Amino acid sequence: MRYDDGDEAPLQRAAYRAARAWWSDLRAALLFLTRVPLKAARPAADGPPLGRAVRAFPVVGGLIGLAAGIAYAIAAGIDLPDIVAAVLAVGVGALVTGALHEDGLADMADGFGGGSTAERKLAIMRDSRIGAYGVIALVVVLAAKVGAIADLEETGLVIAAMVAAAGASRAAMPAVMLWLGPARSEGLAADAGRPPDSHVWTGLALAAVLAVGLLTWSGLVAFLIAGLGTASLAWLAERQVGGHTGDVLGGVQQISEVLFLLTLAAVR
Repeated sequence: MRYDDGDEAPLQRAAYRAARAWWSDLRAALLFLTRVPLKAARPAADGPPLGRAVRAFPVVGGLIGLAAGIAYAIAAGIDLPDIVAAVLAVGVGALVTGALHEDGLADMADGFGGGSTAERKLAIMRDSRIGAYGVIALVVVLAAKVGAIADLEETGLVIAAMVAAAGASRAAMPAVMLWLGPARSEGLAADAGRPPDSHVWTGLALAAVLAVGLLTWSGLVAFLIAGLGTASLAWLAERQVGGHTGDVLGGVQQISEVLFLLTLAAVR
């Protein structure tokens, strides 16, 4: 089929708008998920930037995982023990994000474990101090990550695993934002709003492509197990506090990521 100049111009404009929208979403996702120094993205015309940017979450997650994987490769390349290389990789991942999700996991564990009512749980989760439940959750999850990464051993496999796990776990967060309402009327979760369905599914599809493309069948199994973990934690959050919060989303990311890595270590 041939197009004259009048047909090509609208197509070019549409492609430009689509590329610009993706770039805007990617910048907003980088701004939220990492400590990369960027200027704040301008609000989108049809919704909050964070709600629209969720389709780019797995892309940013993959970049975070790549940074952690490179740290592992450098450590392994100078003959450090696998366990030390894994610790450094996990540390770099936390450094790039400012430990955003680790903080959410700790607060979620403190709230779910220490409160007797939904209101009390939410109040505990807002407290910046960390309690016993939070410490235990962090130690267990971080230790499990380190053990799973060290067990993979092969540098190329570790890099692929960390990219895929980081991407899948960042795609899990918008899924919970879509399927659960916010537990509070104010705060990060409420401000972000309900993300567009199509953007959530786009992010999940990108994460699945990363997992299968980098890890084949084991990546698919790990993706599905991480999805089951996400659904279970969403169910628990609904029962505990009546919805999601920023801390719950951080917990979702950490739990889905560690489940992804543990599954790979088990099935490889």
